Parts: sequence; C-alpha cells; structure tokens
Amino acid sequence: MELEKGLVSGSMSLLVLKLLEDGDLYGYQMIDELRRRSKDAFRLKAGTLYPLLHSLEEKGLVSAYEQAAETGKTRRYYHLTKQGQQALREKENAWNAYAQAVGRVLKGGACVAGA
Repeated sequence: MELEKGLVSGSMSLLVLKLLEDGDLYGYQMIDELRRRSKDAFRLKAGTLYPLLHSLEEKGLVSAYEQAAETGKTRRYYHLTKQGQQALREKENAWNAYAQAVGRVLKGGACVAGA
C-alpha cells in the first residue's frame, strides 16, 4: 500500500531526527535505515532528504561533519545536537497525541458518561 505523500512529508523531520538519535549517519545510510525500519513503506529519495537535512542544520537541530570512508570517499555525516534532541522529544509528543486522537476518531471515539 502506497502511503499518502502529505502524511509522509509532514512526519519526515521527526523520522530523520529519530534515526540520528541512535548515532551519526550519512545520507544514504538514513535512506536505507528508514526503508529497513519501515519495512519498505518509506522510500526516501536523496533529492528529498538532503534539503531536509540542510533545513535541520540551519535550525541547529543537526550538525554535519565530513569523514573519509574506507573506500577513500569523503562522506558527510549528520549528528543530532542537544537542541535536536529536545526538538525530537517535542515532535514525538506531538505525534503521539495526534496518533491517539486519530485512533479515537477511527474507533468511534470514547463514550463519555452523562454526555
């Protein structure tokens, strides 16, 4: 089943920050890890990821550094900053509240006695 693009784009910064919570990654690692963890539901393209990473970097949520790989190629790694950790917590809380509200609507809502 193909996911609706609006749902995916609205949550992508949360997902990228969450990936970086486990450690520094370079772009293609993020793409692969996101695909793996989502069981192929998220197939992020580099043309979508890199502008998002640059935006997160400008906001101070991630920092970047370059490091040579074993192949000799230089890779740009991204690191979650303290500000990014705080933003991640806030985004997770907001997402959980949203998901619970959607779940309640989909299940018909909670019955309130006397209402």
